[in-house]
Amino acid sequence: MTALAATIPAADHAIVMKAVWKVFGGREREALEAIRDQGLDKQQVAERFGCVVGVAGIDISVARGEIFCVMGLSGSGKSTLIRHINRLLEPSAGEIFIDGENIMAKTPTELRALRSHKIGMVFQSFGLLPHRTVRDNVALPLEIQGATKQRRFDVAEAALAKVNLSGWGDRYCQELSGGMQQRVGLARALAADPAILLMDEPFSALDPLIRRQLQDEFVALSKSMGKTVIFITHDLDEAIRIGDRIAIMKDGVMIQIDTPEAIVTSPKHDYVARFVADISRLDVITASRVMQPVADTGPQQQKLRRVAEQDRLSTLVEIAATTPDPLAVEDAEGNIVGIVDRQSILNGLRKGHVT
Repeated sequence: MTALAATIPAADHAIVMKAVWKVFGGREREALEAIRDQGLDKQQVAERFGCVVGVAGIDISVARGEIFCVMGLSGSGKSTLIRHINRLLEPSAGEIFIDGENIMAKTPTELRALRSHKIGMVFQSFGLLPHRTVRDNVALPLEIQGATKQRRFDVAEAALAKVNLSGWGDRYCQELSGGMQQRVGLARALAADPAILLMDEPFSALDPLIRRQLQDEFVALSKSMGKTVIFITHDLDEAIRIGDRIAIMKDGVMIQIDTPEAIVTSPKHDYVARFVADISRLDVITASRVMQPVADTGPQQQKLRRVAEQDRLSTLVEIAATTPDPLAVEDAEGNIVGIVDRQSILNGLRKGHVT
């Protein structure tokens, strides 16, 4: 398990994956044994056994209420990974826990109940039924559960309101734009009120402006509802924008798991460094990262303009442009914990100057 994952108290884990492997192919067991005994890589497994390594020894822990982004290029294993969490794919080896329960021990009936009540999934392809109204598409999970018609109506209307589609329930999906259809898909996932949402590149097919709007709406919605989210994307900008933490995958392996800020400022692998090379630091690095810590403050510091620890460089730049004085950085309790001056901000913008 990664060091960052281990810092989350065990009682607060919503999702835990321990040493999860997925090897596709007829010689799966032989290949997995050779990987463990001989340290074969993905290419060697393909050549010797005709098998494909989907995910390789994954260890992650996701906190309740966390938005955990898994980012990687096509073929990195991110979509394979997410399908293990609700056992749409069976792992070749490893353990998977949801709220402390080992789902590998669940029967098919128990798994169906888990998928119906605890885990919702939203795909890149909207997966909406064209012969059903918007409302009936949203109500489908409740219909499967055997809910009454009135309850399905009420819950669907409430879910549509959450995604800003009130009044569209009687329309058919082909009457909606792509962004609206994706909102319907999200509303359908929310209808059963699952604790966990699995999002597999849900916004990648949308235009940039609509995509950004849905990203903002989704983050606000998931936080307000306290959902735990696994969000798959191939777009690092998107991962940085919405993720509490980001896991970067390559060839089925987790290369780095970290906060967006640490991913950008402290890449631990050349592969990660290449990804973040062109990322703007303005909306990633926070005041806490560039400030000069102070243990004691006097009257002089108390008079300074204050900013929050989590304020981004973009905010600091705007404020610094209006005053020649340093800025006082305060914590959640209002205590001054650091000072930021213009040199600190410049250092934050320069690669290699933030530790």
